[in-house]
Amino acid sequence: MNTATLSPNIDHLREKSAALPRQPGVYIMKNAAGKVIYVGKSRSLRDRVSQYFHGAHDPKTTRMAASVHDFRFITCDTEMEALALENSLIKQYTPKYNIKLKDAKSYPYIRIGIPEKGDAEEWPRIAMSRKRTPDGSRYFGPYSGTATVFSVIGQLERTLKLPSCKRKFPADIGKERPCVYYQMGRCMGVCTGEVSREDYDAALDQAAGILRGGTRDVIAGLTAKMLRASEELEFERAARYRDAIAGLRKLGERQKAVGSPDVECDVIGLHLTSVDELTFKDCAAVFYVRSGYIADSEHFLFGGDEITAENEDEAGDSPFSVFLMSLYQSREFIPGEILLSFEIPDHDRDVLEAYFTERSGHKVEVRTPKRGASKYLCDMAVQDAARHSENRAKQEKDGERTLASLASLLKLEVLPERIEAYDISNLSDEHITCGMVVCAEGKMKKSEYRTFNIRSTTGQDDYAAMTEALSRRLAHMGQEGDGMSAVPDLILLDGGRGHVSVIKEMMAREGYEIPVFGMVKDEHHKTRTLCDEEGEINIARQADVFRLVYGIQEEVHRYSVARMTGQKRKTLKTSSLESIRGIGPAKAKNLLKSLGTVTAIKEASRETLASVPGISEKDAEEIYLHFHPNR
Repeated sequence: MNTATLSPNIDHLREKSAALPRQPGVYIMKNAAGKVIYVGKSRSLRDRVSQYFHGAHDPKTTRMAASVHDFRFITCDTEMEALALENSLIKQYTPKYNIKLKDAKSYPYIRIGIPEKGDAEEWPRIAMSRKRTPDGSRYFGPYSGTATVFSVIGQLERTLKLPSCKRKFPADIGKERPCVYYQMGRCMGVCTGEVSREDYDAALDQAAGILRGGTRDVIAGLTAKMLRASEELEFERAARYRDAIAGLRKLGERQKAVGSPDVECDVIGLHLTSVDELTFKDCAAVFYVRSGYIADSEHFLFGGDEITAENEDEAGDSPFSVFLMSLYQSREFIPGEILLSFEIPDHDRDVLEAYFTERSGHKVEVRTPKRGASKYLCDMAVQDAARHSENRAKQEKDGERTLASLASLLKLEVLPERIEAYDISNLSDEHITCGMVVCAEGKMKKSEYRTFNIRSTTGQDDYAAMTEALSRRLAHMGQEGDGMSAVPDLILLDGGRGHVSVIKEMMAREGYEIPVFGMVKDEHHKTRTLCDEEGEINIARQADVFRLVYGIQEEVHRYSVARMTGQKRKTLKTSSLESIRGIGPAKAKNLLKSLGTVTAIKEASRETLASVPGISEKDAEEIYLHFHPNR
């Protein structure tokens, strides 16, 4: 280790690490400000931690070790316990140098079974589910996101003509006229009573076969039926089979065959890119192989400071292990085999296998194949990770170029990496709402969107409303632990020079110097220019800047209108309930909070209504009679 990169506290760190016990545990590294910058685990705390402060390391580990001011440790009885604790502490502290899943989430499945809130007499439906529970249903996945799930479900419903409505079968058969989807030939029409339960179950079985990767088998069966129908001169039925086959082929384009039908595994490929001498970026591609098909895939990008699999053999522990653990903590299903394109230490492999086996209830093997079909799969994943990394790098470069152009046009002193945009929406003099959207590094960051319900004005005074919203926003800047603590590099207002002048005057009083510009619209309500107090700045000639600003303006307008409409809808629901004798705002609010919607309240029994907090039996009777006057 170069002396220039040694921690100023190196002697203390060496002495403290030499006194650590030789047993499993977790160590927590802190910088001079007391902030946790790295969390690690080891089967031998003394051996692992001491190595950070002796000898040479790769650039990322060197940079981290030089930032350490002190550390603490927690001993554990087993390595598995240490791995679990490490994962928990990383989620708690989100340290700068650790690999972490940026968006921890519950992965969705496709579920074929009785609706979760239905009764046993209902016919099974195909739907999305966040959990894989032992309720007799068939589950497929998990998938990388809900967009993928709904896309697949939609394609199955169109192809196999499965009902997509909210009607309950057999209870609603024959009650209403078939919907437009039946008339268009996109639904088999269970509601008509002309579809038998056997035919319906056969369609669901075909859906299950497709989801297992057996698209070819289903197509072969439908082709045989189509030919038989043609021979029997039933051309309409043959055309339906033909359309179903075309839809299945389209769906099959989403899935790539990579093995025999019995292959079920997850494949993780890691690609490392050197950005410069000290900075690296890793990308992991994960293929979820089910029944020989790649049913879904995901990509995870790790920043230049995160210590990853490249550092694994310095002290015998792999920082990448905690990524694997985090990945499968979020998933309901773990296959029997997980293939890695890279090596991890044997003891880490043993710990992960034990953890996955315990969590899944079946034996799980984690291995790095050296040859054959499994090695080919890993190579495919690495190539996919490389492509994803290259595409992301290109997008980032294009985004930086666009932000640089915007900064040049507006004569900003810094690159506007964080842009906040504001728009006022209202319905006459009510429900005045200011929406705030955030564009971070050229991408919309929905997790940081905010809504301000305006309190200081009841009229259509955009200036006063915008001033209140921005004043409340400024009050949060710089507050640690606050979701709105970040300081924007640029503020955009949906308005003209008047808006800019009022807000800049307010910000000057508060002591803030943040660039503020208005987004001016033309007569067609489209972005025309940006403006400050002095005049307008034409952005139309710079296509990339125009697209960015236009996208931000459309998004903030959409968001503010949606939030205002939501507030209005709540009021309409509440006010409709308040027309019932004995029901005021508090009781109406309790009803909506407990039962969710006015429709649910309308369909509720007297007993259900009386069980709502604050609703008496007399109130329940009044509500029931209001919606059922003839009973």
